[in-house]
Formats: sequence, structure tokens, C-alpha cells
Amino acid sequence: MPICKEKRNYLFEMRVHFIAIGGSAMHNLAIALSKKAYTVSGSDDEIFEPAKSHLKAYGLLPEKEGWDADKINENIDAVILGMHAKEDNPELKKAKALGLKIYSYPEFLYELSKNKIRIVVGGSHGKTTITAMILHALQNLNIETDYMVGAKLEGFEVMVKTDESAKYMVLEGDEYLASTLDRRPKFHLYKPNIAIINGIAWDHVNVFPTFENYVEQFKIFADKIEPDGTLIYCDEDENVRKIASNARKDIRLLPYKALDYVIENGDTVLSYKGKKYTMQVFGHHNMINMHAAMLACECIGVKNEDFLHAMTSFKGASKRLELLKKSSCRAVFTDFAHSPSKLKATIAAVKEQYPNRQLLACMELHTFSSLSRAFLQQYKTCMDRADIAAVYFDRHAIELKRLADLNCNEVAKAFGKNGLRVFTDKTELVEFIKANTKDNTNILMMSSGNFGGIDLKALAEALIEEK
Repeated sequence: MPICKEKRNYLFEMRVHFIAIGGSAMHNLAIALSKKAYTVSGSDDEIFEPAKSHLKAYGLLPEKEGWDADKINENIDAVILGMHAKEDNPELKKAKALGLKIYSYPEFLYELSKNKIRIVVGGSHGKTTITAMILHALQNLNIETDYMVGAKLEGFEVMVKTDESAKYMVLEGDEYLASTLDRRPKFHLYKPNIAIINGIAWDHVNVFPTFENYVEQFKIFADKIEPDGTLIYCDEDENVRKIASNARKDIRLLPYKALDYVIENGDTVLSYKGKKYTMQVFGHHNMINMHAAMLACECIGVKNEDFLHAMTSFKGASKRLELLKKSSCRAVFTDFAHSPSKLKATIAAVKEQYPNRQLLACMELHTFSSLSRAFLQQYKTCMDRADIAAVYFDRHAIELKRLADLNCNEVAKAFGKNGLRVFTDKTELVEFIKANTKDNTNILMMSSGNFGGIDLKALAEALIEEK
């Protein structure tokens, strides 16, 4: 555990300050520590919803936005540094000058969990869903666990939980950098006992400039597995198979593919040992995710039948093929998909589940990678299975990321789909969606952002009411 100054009782008087407390994982860790009776403070130059409301509910919202070096003093036991904070941050500079212990949030999470059995879920896609599936099963089976997950889950108050009594900790293993001071990928810090690699598709090009460099991070992750640990790996991914084949000899290898399933009357049904399980989530990629989660649970003693029974009530994580609204002949879904592999898998899932419906698929270019001209070519053919396709990007997002401007023609050419429309005006995008939503149509909105502020729930209501 992080070392506290001897003059204070560790459990009840540890003082922690968060620099960039408004981050998704950061604010949830702050809440988790406050619930452990830590004294928590924090700052940020901008805090958005839902972090603002969550912090306010727990009395942790800073009085004002901005950095304040006066908040840093020698009585602080640990500073937790978010990726959003830069090296010249005045609070960080003062913390360094005082010689305070500075952690990234994954480093701190490891300190909290180093005496537990750590299940770490890695991969370019499916991390959040697999983590959510594991947590849903363990909760349903009354198996206590700590966790960190990247999305709001039904039945879970916060996204981070840490408790001294829990034997396990389930961690979503993000490959992005830990902090401005620690340039290691986050999942390199967790040292899993049980690791999952679900698939590799180039991402974060601002940090990993080549695909080979990106793959190397997963090789390192596999090598960080604790002695005599387990690697659960996707056997449908060639790059993952190569990593597994070169893993240390003391690591147990468990390959997985999609569980066997059929679609019956619009439902996804799994068969296992003669029993059928009707699922609420669907898509080939989710059956891959489910098998990974099942093997992870099996490693800690959960019977497969018990796991699958628990999965029948699993509705998915927020923005992972989340159903916003449906009628007898229309449905509106939202998904976090933004990279080429995620777009392709999500579109395929909806087409497979609803083969007789037209699919109107919209995606937003929002991340640094997706808005990079050099990366755009990676999107070729990824939206081909959609009947109607649209791409949106916000020029303000390009400016914030200090990238070269894009034009609509080059974006359309990169995707290579006939008839694909490109929008930079959210109002025009909404009008396009409404004009093309007929009976027997599904609408799929995919983004890691928010389409320039479009209220997707209100849009879904309007599209369904138009029937």
C-alpha cells in the first residue's frame, strides 16, 4: 500500500490530492478513496458531466476550476497525477519541489491491489465489455471483488471500488500512457495474475507511430504477467496468437473463440452442455468477449454454467450497443465504436441480428488517431455493410488536437463506400438521419465523443415517434 507519514493513522488519515480530478477514471478513484475514509482533494481546469455531478454528490467537486499551487503542501501523503495534466502544471511543480510521492492512477491502483489476485483485461477492443461481464457474473454470484472499469455499469454505483477485504481485483487494462511523467502504457503497471488480450488493431497513433510499436506494448503486457500466471488470448486474432506463442514457459495459455450461438426469433441463444441460454447482448464480437470473461471467471473457481446463467441478465455497458429506443419496426443504438475494427464489428453485429432491416450507420471521427490524415486510410471498407452510412467530424476538435484540417471529400474517399455522406454540421447530420429513417430501419450512432453535442436520447425518441 502507499506509504503514509508515520505521524498519521494510514487507514483514517491518509491525505491524497488529485491533479486533473475530472478524468473518467480519476474522479471515480477519488470517490472510491473518499469512501475508504481517505482525505481527498483535487483540481482541474475543466470538469464535464457526468464527472461534475458525481464529484459534487460526494463533496469532492473543487470550489472553482483551475490549478492552485496553494493546495499542495507537505501534509499530503500522495499526489495522483492524471494524463490531462501537463509537465508545467503549477501543482505538479510544487509537489515535485516538496518531494511528495507522485503516482499515476494505474500505479496507485496497483499499490492498492498488489496483495490481491489481479485480473487485467487488455486488447484494442472489447476491454470494457469483458470487464463488465466478469463483474456482472461475480456480483450475481456474490463473489466480492475490487474493480476499475471504463464505463457506467448497471448495478454498480461507481466505476472504481477498492476494499481491503476483497480477494480479487478486476482491471480494465488501457494501453494509453499512464501520465505526463510516466510514459508507460497503463496496463504495464498492473502485473496481472490473469491477463486477457482480446484483439489488436492499431490505435493511439500519436503515441505509437507504427503498428509494430503498438503490438510491442501487448508483448510487454504479456511479459508482465506474474510467475505461474495465466494468459487468456483471442485465438481469432493472428497478432494475439503470435504473442501467446512467444509467452514465457511458466505462463498457462487459454485460447478462446466466439461461443457457439444461433439467432432464434431475433434473440441470441447460446447452447452449452445441452442447455440453452438466451442473451440480451448480441453480435459475434460479444460472443468472443463472453468466452474470454467465462474463462477468467473459471480461473477463480466459477462454474461455466453459473457464469452463463448470470450472463442472461447482462445488458451491456453504457454505449456498448446500447439500445436507446425501439418500436416494432425501428431501433436506435449507440456504441463507443470509433476505430476501424470496432466499427466493422459493431455494424456486422447489428446486420446479423436484424438481417431484414435497413441499417443507417453514423460514426464520428473524434480521437487523435481518427482525425489524423495519415490514419484515415485504415477506415477503408469498415462501413461497407451499412445500407446507408454517414461520417461526422467537428473542425473544433481538429483545432484542439492541433491537427491539419480535413475536407469532406478526402474523408469520403478514405472510407471508400459508395454513397457515404460526410458532415461537419451536426444539424445537417440530424436532418439526414431523419430523412433516411423509414420503417424497417435500425439507426446506429457510433462515437467516443458526442457528435458535437447531439442529444442522442432525444433524437432516438423523435425517430421512433415519427413512425
